[in-house]
Amino acid sequence: MSSILLITSSPRGAASHSTQVATEFARKLQQATPGSTIVTRDLASRPLPHIGADYTAGIYTPVEARTAEQQRVVSVSDQAVDELFAADSIVISTGFINFSISSTLKSWIDHIARAGKTFSYGEDGPKGLVTGKKVYLVIASGGIYSAGPASALDHATPYLKSVLGFLGMTDVEVVRIEGVGMGPEAEAKAIATAQEQTSHLALAA
Repeated sequence: MSSILLITSSPRGAASHSTQVATEFARKLQQATPGSTIVTRDLASRPLPHIGADYTAGIYTPVEARTAEQQRVVSVSDQAVDELFAADSIVISTGFINFSISSTLKSWIDHIARAGKTFSYGEDGPKGLVTGKKVYLVIASGGIYSAGPASALDHATPYLKSVLGFLGMTDVEVVRIEGVGMGPEAEAKAIATAQEQTSHLALAA
């Protein structure tokens, strides 16, 4: 049975373009793969805690020697890592916030980037351990950042592709919903273009 992990992170909730398109896309992927399941992690309504001293100490402390708080925060991370490994396809959505990703999505990345679990170091350098996954990034922005003079300000897409690749996830497709802040007509066109792209991607999955 195939599993789709849907990660949403926009603070705009149900009004978010990235959340709406990503959620519909996950359903399209599910329809294209009969019997598949969707596991949703809504980081806006259920944010993961920012990593702190208990986390950074706890992940390097044997289970039996952890304090109760260390065990609690590491368990949160363990669950996120387990969800990641269980998924065949991963849909990650975020709004473009101050030229980068949402802080809630960054916290999720901090929890899944685990030495010895999702990546390792060896004689040949770092090795990503989360392999065999298809990842789709759904990124909404008020302006146009895929090309043109503002493209240098896109720190979301390169970062996500870099960190996912570091963890072993190199098969990444990007769906942009851009220009939504440039008037109703541009907004409608951006959404329609993204929906058309996700339909094609679902058929190709």
